[in-house]
Amino acid sequence: MYNPAVFQISDRAVVHELVRRHSFAVIAGLIGSEIRLAYAPTLFSGDGAHGRVQFHLARANPMAALDDGQSVTISFMGPHVYISPGWYKTPQVPTWNYIAAEGAGRVRRLNPEELRRQVFALAGQHEAYASADNPWSPGKLNPEQLTALLGAISGFEVTFASLEGKLKLSQNKTPADIAGAIAGLEQRGDAASLAIAAAMRKLRRE
Repeated sequence: MYNPAVFQISDRAVVHELVRRHSFAVIAGLIGSEIRLAYAPTLFSGDGAHGRVQFHLARANPMAALDDGQSVTISFMGPHVYISPGWYKTPQVPTWNYIAAEGAGRVRRLNPEELRRQVFALAGQHEAYASADNPWSPGKLNPEQLTALLGAISGFEVTFASLEGKLKLSQNKTPADIAGAIAGLEQRGDAASLAIAAAMRKLRRE
């Protein structure tokens, strides 16, 4: 991605946490002669220089035709909001503030046991906060249902050759303009605006 130095995340641990927190990803790859996109929850591991992710896709999805060794790019999008020029103290144009990460690497197709473990791990990761008192697990399916589920999907792992994060949070603006944008976002009050305002405040304190 286009990532000017002023917006780059230099702390690798922060990038890894961004990928873990915003784990529903866009996966881009070349199928035949066309660039295709897929959307999937991911499991991140910080192993290796840049980490790796696992995901699965419906076998009917054209992207499930990804071959071993094929290159893909994966985008993880955090909160993002419109920034009105009316919030700034100096003349500006509209822009968009956002938090994102992007990784690239080569695909490895998972074997059936690896895919089974991934499905259980993904459910466990999300049930921990969705239904902590009575978490659902694929193990609650009868054996025939579980076999059918696993037979309908293909699993993948991507070890990242590169992984970078971006905080586009008005770092290239004056302190007065940043303060005005934060005030505008907090007044607007929706979840994304408040998340970006909080991230901008955090940057000002660091």
